[in-house]
Amino acid sequence: MPDLIRAAIVAAALLVSTAAHAEPVSAPCPQALASTARCYGGKDANGAYYRIAIPKDWNGKLVVHAHGGPRTAAPKADDPDEDMARFSAMIRAGYAWIGSSYRRGGYGVRMAAEDADNSRKIFWAAFGKPKRTFLHGQSWGGNVAAKASELYAFDPGGERNYDGVLLTSGVLGGGTRAYQFRAGLRAVYQYYCHNHPAADEPQYPLWEGLPAGASMSRAELRRRVNACTGVDLPPAQRSPEQARKLHDILAVTGVKEQQLVSHLAWATNLFQDLVNKRLDGRNPFDNSRVIYSGSSDDVALNAGVERFTADPDAVARLAYDADLSGLIALPTLTMHALHDPVANFEMEAQYAQVVAKAGRSHLLVQTVTDEDQHSKLSDSEYVALLEALDHWVETRQAPSVDDLASRCAALLPQYGQGCRFIRP
Repeated sequence: MPDLIRAAIVAAALLVSTAAHAEPVSAPCPQALASTARCYGGKDANGAYYRIAIPKDWNGKLVVHAHGGPRTAAPKADDPDEDMARFSAMIRAGYAWIGSSYRRGGYGVRMAAEDADNSRKIFWAAFGKPKRTFLHGQSWGGNVAAKASELYAFDPGGERNYDGVLLTSGVLGGGTRAYQFRAGLRAVYQYYCHNHPAADEPQYPLWEGLPAGASMSRAELRRRVNACTGVDLPPAQRSPEQARKLHDILAVTGVKEQQLVSHLAWATNLFQDLVNKRLDGRNPFDNSRVIYSGSSDDVALNAGVERFTADPDAVARLAYDADLSGLIALPTLTMHALHDPVANFEMEAQYAQVVAKAGRSHLLVQTVTDEDQHSKLSDSEYVALLEALDHWVETRQAPSVDDLASRCAALLPQYGQGCRFIRP
């Protein structure tokens, strides 16, 4: 073997080893855990920051957390603290927790999955292999965790890296499905509002989000949306034109009023990152055959809305990065609010279809609550799910809705917030 090739192989191996085994140092815990856990932090060789919490009464089990987003800003050392606090009930229930910021901002499911798995390696190297290791993904992190479970369920020797997977409020339709409605939202919004971009600004295809190198703050986007629709005004203060436009945009797209700006922000800054930085300027979105309905004049809308056709190579690249095969090998438990305003509950059915096609439905249990939130559901529900997943691994008996409801009810005195599991 030539010396240069040998040196390159050794350097690559050292890099992987360093990324997986960066040494954690003591760090302050979020206030919610200050009296109940010891916390650590660090940065792996790929640039991903991580945070660790180990409860004082640790049960010897670990949750590896994949956060949502994607966040488009550069990662910061304290980024994982927000999710550590949000899911602190898991830590208070006795589970250790580690979360990664991921190595960079922007889209990249495989990248994020690798960074999440690297955080597991860091924990194992620093604190030993736990009794059990669970993988948890929230929102877009559900896509990340589901992909990680397909890629990293076992090590090269066939030993389990994880014992079970928990996916909450997950973006489980895969990349090629999950963002199509936001591309449609951009087109419908522009048809009515004509201010994103405005007539006196450089024009660009709406599927691009923003041109490469351009920028738009959330405040500026909100100003434009409010100018057109009055979304930030009390209904009585909206002009008749604003009220009509807002009604038609929401009725056609199914987006909730409170999330209109958020969904448009993803269809602006995230699309800019996805298209220009990850897909070489190619378009993965398609509304060429969509028939929009629900407006005050569907004929005019469908005749005038901007149309675009997806580039097959862009779709293939996005599918490779973010779509799911359904080839799950571990007990997998999901929870989704029926009225989730951000990640539509229909994604659960899409994931179930993919898993069924792969012949792995016996490893998937999906649960639904009658809530209308996305980023945070009930603490009692999260702990009940984790306990049920742990019991599933222990006994090989999949949990039922009744089992989860019973577990959750027993946790109410300690964690509160209610138990709202319902039958699908």
